[in-house]
Amino acid sequence: SYETVVKRWPVILTGIIDTIYQIDHEIGVSLPTLPAGGEEATRAEEKVVEGKAIIEKISKLKYDMARDRALEPIPVDGEPYVEEYNKDLDRLAEENKNTWFTAPWLFADSRWHRYRLLRAYLTQTIQWREFDPFFSQKQDTFRGSATAIYQLATTMHELEAEKESLQSDPTKLAVLFKEMIQMCLWYDLSLLTHLSHDDIATLQTVGKDAQAARKEFILKDDQEQVIQYLETLSGKDARVDFVLDNAGFELFTDFIFADFLVTYTPYVSRVVFHPKLIPWFVSDVTPSDFKSTIPSLQSETFFGKPLEGSGAATLPFAEGHLHLQEMVSRWKSYLDSGVFALSVSQETKLGASNDKLTRLAQADFWTGPWPYWDMKTRAPEVWSDLRESSLVIFKVRGYRKLTGDVRWPVATPFDAALGPLAGDFPVLSLRTNKADVVVGVPQAVADRLDASGEKWRVNGKYALVSFLPRSP
Repeated sequence: SYETVVKRWPVILTGIIDTIYQIDHEIGVSLPTLPAGGEEATRAEEKVVEGKAIIEKISKLKYDMARDRALEPIPVDGEPYVEEYNKDLDRLAEENKNTWFTAPWLFADSRWHRYRLLRAYLTQTIQWREFDPFFSQKQDTFRGSATAIYQLATTMHELEAEKESLQSDPTKLAVLFKEMIQMCLWYDLSLLTHLSHDDIATLQTVGKDAQAARKEFILKDDQEQVIQYLETLSGKDARVDFVLDNAGFELFTDFIFADFLVTYTPYVSRVVFHPKLIPWFVSDVTPSDFKSTIPSLQSETFFGKPLEGSGAATLPFAEGHLHLQEMVSRWKSYLDSGVFALSVSQETKLGASNDKLTRLAQADFWTGPWPYWDMKTRAPEVWSDLRESSLVIFKVRGYRKLTGDVRWPVATPFDAALGPLAGDFPVLSLRTNKADVVVGVPQAVADRLDASGEKWRVNGKYALVSFLPRSP
């Protein structure tokens, strides 16, 4: 936590300051071209003034963090959970744990810094209320993933020719399902890329060998249990939910996974995606991120101009581009028909809660100050909705809220760490180890890794695939 506060957060805050400064500068340059005294010029001038004030607040926040000063209360800004946040801050102050170095990590990071507090800085303005300070960063990272995106699009195209044989062969489906899970964990494309007819035919050996090589890095491995459970869903009009994590390439792989489930398996009929309603952990998916993904993938220019040039070197890109358009058109048709759906309207504005555009009330729970243990009491509509799901997939950071961000003994059973949420609906958690919170790992395995001196809890090399079915 200390490392995050003193090293990572200042870099992120500096990036936001630079972004707002650049926007203000561009507006200032354009002002002389606007009719003096006109409405557009007035709005532009107001945005520049507000931008400077936001920069001052973020600069002060950065200064206070570096000097371990007290966390500042959330100002009343008309958005959720202000009273709850501030009550918790009062409690921490009574315990002398209300500074940047002493507050619990989940409290300081997810409730205050960069997210809820930054959101409050923006919501108190007129011209910056809809501004996502991380949007351009998310888009730039997404653009840098073109090669992998074209490769995966070609893979899905090649699966289409094998669709009937796959749906009748649970063994092949199981191998591909594991590849999908491991793609979500590490974006490892070693097998799940350019699968020819011959590759499909030998999945039982090639796939199993590749997965066996990775198995030592999956410290809790419930993949077989998930597959066995999915096979029971065949013909039942099953729905799977994704509680989304990162935008960009990770959201693309979530679409790939969802497409695989509904297009190539007989187990799943519908997929629902759950976003965050405010900018969160820099890169988490908001409704606007979700909405922009399909158009970005369909754009001829979003990824630059990979088709330029001549010779064989451009052919894989040209082929991948065509396969991408084919696949994304299918996704768009799924969104239009309800096979894919966002849990809230794609038009939902940042910070919206329980308004007429929000399909699922209480969706702001995902960025609330509580562990997911409290879902039934704090967000009963979300809880009731997920009770209708056949499987809820939590990605990466969701693990910390699932387990209460408690540093449990590593051998603690996953169901124990889920607390009152255990058994309410089937849960699949896909977690790459990047924090100290770990459960479900045999003590002997943890002891061996600890003795090696490897930072296995945080280095992203190891992963946890944790499944818990619905209680009978």
